[in-house]
Amino acid sequence: MATIKLNNGHEMPQVGFGLWKVDNATCADTVYNAIKVGYRLFDGACDYGNEKEAGQGVARAIKDGLVKRSELFLVSKLWNSFHDAERVLPIAKKQLADWGIDYFDLYIIHFPVALKYVDPAVAYPPGWTGTDGKVHLSNATIQSTWTAMETLVDAGLARSIGISNFQGSLILDLLRYARIRPATLQIEHHPYLVQPTLLQLAASEGIAVTAYSSFGPQSFIELDWKKAHDTPVLFEHGVVTGLAAKYGKTPAQVLLRWATQRGLAVIPKSNNADRLKQNLEVTGFDLEKGELESISALDRHLRFNNPTDYLGTLHIFA
Repeated sequence: MATIKLNNGHEMPQVGFGLWKVDNATCADTVYNAIKVGYRLFDGACDYGNEKEAGQGVARAIKDGLVKRSELFLVSKLWNSFHDAERVLPIAKKQLADWGIDYFDLYIIHFPVALKYVDPAVAYPPGWTGTDGKVHLSNATIQSTWTAMETLVDAGLARSIGISNFQGSLILDLLRYARIRPATLQIEHHPYLVQPTLLQLAASEGIAVTAYSSFGPQSFIELDWKKAHDTPVLFEHGVVTGLAAKYGKTPAQVLLRWATQRGLAVIPKSNNADRLKQNLEVTGFDLEKGELESISALDRHLRFNNPTDYLGTLHIFA
């Protein structure tokens, strides 16, 4: 299995399984079956609301001898409403308990925005709004949150820490005070949102990049977002289907190879057993340089996961 060496010496599988929008009812079986197929990285988050079920799938796979805990790379994220420094350790411990594990291989700040704390006993999984349905900001700084994240590494609760949905200036600022540098940056990345300058920055600072929503509008059509419905489906784009036919691969495999061949990690999901296996097998063939560039040329600077669109506020990508 292809891996990426992180800046702290740990190795991360290049292809993982994303747990966003995996139904609670099927999550344990999905994780178990993905492990059986060969997946070793699982990317979760507390706001996905399925960490307990994901942990059940992991526990069953370990019990059945399919895998050892040390062979897995389990990822979760700190939600926005737990950015206050004193909230980081308790929520990380709760998430570990939900997963039924002792440490995360990678724990990530989900978004660079701090929201007011909502007690998990009152509302969990957390969301963008308080109990009154409105967005409330916290005064927690990224620096105070990151310092608290570093204590998780010190305590052995997270082997690596990282960031998600951060833009360049915030990354440069974080690097000025970080005692432990972020190991990874997770971003929306697909041919309609290539972000080449952000990738250059991450590479120059030794930060590995994980792409989410590798299939562009596909993930968001399910959410009935107008922007996704109005965008041509990448699986049907002539550039992608042409390369799929040439190499005898699926359009999904071509899109994932476009990312992995350029050094990025990917975290696709599927509930279909055949596609599960196909998505994992995306490092065994190479596209030509010009073919990679032809996919990158589809760039529209089109971001789907933008709070501005679905909240009307929190303009973090302004």
